[in-house]
Amino acid sequence: MIDFRYHLVSIVAIFLALALGIVLGSTTLSNSVSDTLRQQANSAAKTAQQARVAQRDLQHQVNGQEQFTKVLSSQLVENRLKGQSVVLIETPGAGNDSIEQVSGLAKSAGAAVTGRVTIQKKLLDDDQRTTVDELSAQLKSGDVEIPADASAYDKAGAVLANALVTKDPAKSGREDAVGGAVLNGFKEAGYVTTSGKPGQHATLAVMVAPAAPYAYDGGGEDNEALISLAAALDGAGRGTVVGGPPTSAQEGGLIAALRDSDAADSVSTVDVVDTASGQVVTILALQKEIGGKSGQYGTGAGASGYLPSPAPTAGKNG
Repeated sequence: MIDFRYHLVSIVAIFLALALGIVLGSTTLSNSVSDTLRQQANSAAKTAQQARVAQRDLQHQVNGQEQFTKVLSSQLVENRLKGQSVVLIETPGAGNDSIEQVSGLAKSAGAAVTGRVTIQKKLLDDDQRTTVDELSAQLKSGDVEIPADASAYDKAGAVLANALVTKDPAKSGREDAVGGAVLNGFKEAGYVTTSGKPGQHATLAVMVAPAAPYAYDGGGEDNEALISLAAALDGAGRGTVVGGPPTSAQEGGLIAALRDSDAADSVSTVDVVDTASGQVVTILALQKEIGGKSGQYGTGAGASGYLPSPAPTAGKNG
């Protein structure tokens, strides 16, 4: 007869075997999971390294293309704006380097640069709207036509544009008392500052957009005010280009807002003006504007291509 101790030993042996099986099984499973995770980590590290190499190679390529364009930019734009003149409009928050580069390239293209008008933040402040409206009405000359339903910034844009640009070759390069009074009035009000002689009436205008979208409340209205000025400059002169960095073509940016407005049919935009190639594209866009054609260029949303297609022929304008 099997005694109790035999049963006890058997039960203990069963539990020991079960425990040993669990330990062995879990160890095997753990090793399998570890191997899988190790393989995945190695694969991810390899992919990341490949991405870093690809990014480095791409950056080298971009740097090379920028260097190439910088060296040849003067030759690429030579005589494209011969006989024309350009006024530069700096918006609040615009990068100075882009303005300087476009100015130099316009001169290489054969154009005279009359000067620069820097828009002050005060002009765009909401509490200045009534004053802007009254000042524009006061400074408006008889040859400036303004619709009855025009906003304060539509009026300001029309008055300023008449003082800065012209389609009339006989008026180009000349300052007059009316234009001088307009610029002085806006300067005394603290709305603009100037350098050079922007009152000499250029034939073309380049507005440089803010480097970053206006993030505060009313930023959209500020964009509308600047778009009104750009459209007025385009209508009073032979063409206007608004240039900015890629951020200006993102949501809330001036170029993004312009491309969504009616002004997109007449005002050209370039959303890569912070690059050497984008500055060349700005000159090409001005050349197309002389011929009565506008376009949206760059890499951001709403761009039809990086540059005008077909590109205008060099040396045909003047």
